[in-house]
Amino acid sequence: MSMIDTATNETAAVAATREPRVETLSIAAALNAALDDALAADDRVVIYGEDVGPLGGVFRVTSGLSDKWGPARVWDSPLAESGIVGTAIGMAMAGIRPVVEMQFDAFSYPALEQVFSHVAKMRNRTRGRVELPLVIRIPYGGGIGGVEHHSDSSEAYWAHTPGLTVVSPANAHDAYHQLRHAIDSQDPVIVFEPKRRYWQRGEVRRDEAGVDWNRARVLREGSDVVLLGYGPTVEVALRAAELGAEEGLDIEVIDLRSLSPFDDETVSASVRKCSRAAVIHEAAKFGGYGAEVAARVMQRSFHWLDAPVLRIAGFDIPYPSPKLEEYYLPTAERVLAALDTWEW
Repeated sequence: MSMIDTATNETAAVAATREPRVETLSIAAALNAALDDALAADDRVVIYGEDVGPLGGVFRVTSGLSDKWGPARVWDSPLAESGIVGTAIGMAMAGIRPVVEMQFDAFSYPALEQVFSHVAKMRNRTRGRVELPLVIRIPYGGGIGGVEHHSDSSEAYWAHTPGLTVVSPANAHDAYHQLRHAIDSQDPVIVFEPKRRYWQRGEVRRDEAGVDWNRARVLREGSDVVLLGYGPTVEVALRAAELGAEEGLDIEVIDLRSLSPFDDETVSASVRKCSRAAVIHEAAKFGGYGAEVAARVMQRSFHWLDAPVLRIAGFDIPYPSPKLEEYYLPTAERVLAALDTWEW
């Protein structure tokens, strides 16, 4: 073996054992990095949506990508969400891997017929012969002072639909990896991005491998009660755990990360340890995603529970005007007030 070959092998061995490179990024920047890396890794990946080209999107998640990759890979679409998703279906059937953006959560509703009737059903309808490797990105939730149609939490519609994978990252690391995993998937994936957390910064290890990005994660260990959150409400749960500790409560916090499929194993283990559970989400409580979570917990861990599963959610009204948002969105204080309704 030559000296060059020996040096090359040694360099590869060192690289294999090196700690993953850590960057500090906002969630928006992590999503941008994921899109950039996906475009570099696979020339079948294309990105389009309203204003995602030269402007870089309303939240600048696609900033710089159009300039770098050109209008054949990243471009602005017409203002027609049904057309955005409809063309993505055709592209995916033809072997392209489209990543499309619904500019705001409530803007996506014109596309729901395409999603429910075709995106979610194509593999089943064709007995597995036709795959739809497409990603729909949706900025969602409140907390930014958005007017009507600019703040909504419609995740229950999508998670209820068989055939869709639905995820919602709560930190920059998950934002990067869940989006990369979604783009690599052979099935359609909906990525709900918590818009009020876009500027929250955290560590990202791009080269981390061997992680199941559809599994829930215990972020804080506790023994009295487990709080279940996802997307924007994970920070609410963590803050409630901090405040609860001042009152003598030992609160466990789980980031669900994936809404569909649901990680029953991780959640059940925590519920059976703590014997009490509460789920937090911004959407209205009636028929909300928390109802499914509560039902699953009750069905699988009924004999371990010391109290009914609680749901801390938005009120059963449309998202209010910006000046009233603070009264609508779940807060750490509302979480602790709900826990006080139990008999301990």
